Amino acid sequence: MKKLFIKTFGCQMNVYDSARMSDALAGHGYTESGSAEDADVIILNTCHIREKAAEKVYSEIGRLRAIKERRARTGERIVIAVAGCVAQAEGAEIVRRAPAVDLVFGPQTYHRLPDLIEKIRQDRSAIVDTEFPPESKFDHLAPPGRAQTRDRGPSAFVTVQEGCDKFCTFCVVPYTRGVEASRPADAIRAEVERLAADGVREIMLLGQNVNAYHGTGDDGEWTLARLLRDLAGIEGIERLRYTTSHPRDMDDELIAVHGDLDQLMPYLHLPVQSGSDRILKKMNRGHHPGDYLEIIGRLRDARPDIALSGDFIVGFPGESDADFEATMALVRDVNYAQAYSFKYSPRPGTPAAGRDNQVPDEVKAARLAALQDLLNVQQLSFNDACIGRTLEVLLERPGRKPGQLLGRSPYLQAVHVDDCEHHLGEIVRVEIVAAHANSLSGRIAGTHHKSLFQHELGVRI
Repeated sequence: MKKLFIKTFGCQMNVYDSARMSDALAGHGYTESGSAEDADVIILNTCHIREKAAEKVYSEIGRLRAIKERRARTGERIVIAVAGCVAQAEGAEIVRRAPAVDLVFGPQTYHRLPDLIEKIRQDRSAIVDTEFPPESKFDHLAPPGRAQTRDRGPSAFVTVQEGCDKFCTFCVVPYTRGVEASRPADAIRAEVERLAADGVREIMLLGQNVNAYHGTGDDGEWTLARLLRDLAGIEGIERLRYTTSHPRDMDDELIAVHGDLDQLMPYLHLPVQSGSDRILKKMNRGHHPGDYLEIIGRLRDARPDIALSGDFIVGFPGESDADFEATMALVRDVNYAQAYSFKYSPRPGTPAAGRDNQVPDEVKAARLAALQDLLNVQQLSFNDACIGRTLEVLLERPGRKPGQLLGRSPYLQAVHVDDCEHHLGEIVRVEIVAAHANSLSGRIAGTHHKSLFQHELGVRI
C-alpha cells in the first residue's frame, strides 16, 4: 500500500473535496496516513478566501521540501501536490516559486488525480492542470468504500452545488470555482443512501451558494427545498443541514421547509456581510439590509426556535463610521447565536481590490474588535440560555477526558458529555449543565427530561 497525506485549509467544501481525493486514490492502492513524514503523495488542499492564504501555502511547501529532500537521499521519491483555490488562482506560478511542487490542480479536476500522479511518476516533470473541464468531476468519481465512510464518523458533508454567479466585488470564488453548477438529484440521493447504510446520521449539504441549487431530477428541475424533503425520507438520516446560503436565494419554499421538516436542524448560516445599504451596493450583494431582516422574520415565523449565524466584513473600501454603525445595529436587531467576522483584505483580481478608498488598517482593526465584542456577548448569551435544558446531541468523537465524547447540538454547538463512551455515533438526550464561549457541557439525561429539540415547543432562545 502507498501512503497519502492530505492537509486541508479553509471551508467545509475543501474538507469534502479532500475526502473525495482520498476516495479517488484508494482504488489505486493508496491509504491515508496521519503524517507527511512517511507519505508517498502529499496534497495541500488550499483556500484563497482569506488574506495571505497563498503565503501560508508557500511556507508549508518549504517544510515539505525538507521532507522530500531527506527521503530522496534514501532513494525514495514523493509527490507534492497543491490543490484547491490557491492552485486555481496561482497556477504555474506555484511551480515557478516552489520547484519542489510536482502537481498543481484546481477544484474541478481532482477526478483526474490518479492519472496525473502516474504521469508524474513516469515523466518526472511538473504538471499544472487548472482548466475548467466540460465534464463534471462527479460523473467520474467512484463512491467511497465502506471502511472509509465509517472512519469519517456519523456526520458527513455532501457537495450538491459549486461555483457562484453573484460576483460580489470582494470575492474570488467565481474565478476559482467557476459558475454555479448543481449535481443531479439522483446522484446526491445515491450518495446519501450509501452514507446512511454505513452509519451516517447527519448530512450537511454544501455549496458556495447552496440555496441556489437547481439540479435535474427525473421530472425536471429540483430546488434545494425539494431535495431536502427527498433526503429526509432516507432511512437512517436523522439530521439535515445546509451551508452556505445567500439571502437572494432564500425563497418561500425553502423558508417553509424549515417549519415542516423535523430532520432539518434549527440553525442557519445566512451571511449578510454589512448592515449598510450603501456598502452592500458597493459589494454587489444584490439585496438591502431590510430584505435580510425580512427574511429573518419569516424564518422565525416558520421555525420560532431557529438560531442564526452570519458573516461580516468590516472596513470594506469606502466604509464610513455611519456604515459601520449600521452593521452594529443590524447585529443587535438579529441577535446571532454565532457569527464570523473579518477585516476586509483585497483579493487579487477582484473589483474591490483596485479601489483607491481603502480603509486604514488601524480603523479596520478597531471596528473588528468592537463587532466581535458584540458578537461574543450574543453567542455567550445564547449558550447560557441552554443551561438547564435538554438537547439532543449527536456524539461524534472522543473528547479530551477519559469516557468523554464530543458532539453537536441541533444548533451546531459543540457539546462535551462525560461518562458516555458507549454512545459514540448516537443521538442522545443531554442535560446542559455549563456554558462556555464556544461550547456546552452536559450529562446524559434521564427519561423524565423533555427534549428542547421538539418542533412543537416553538422556543426562541
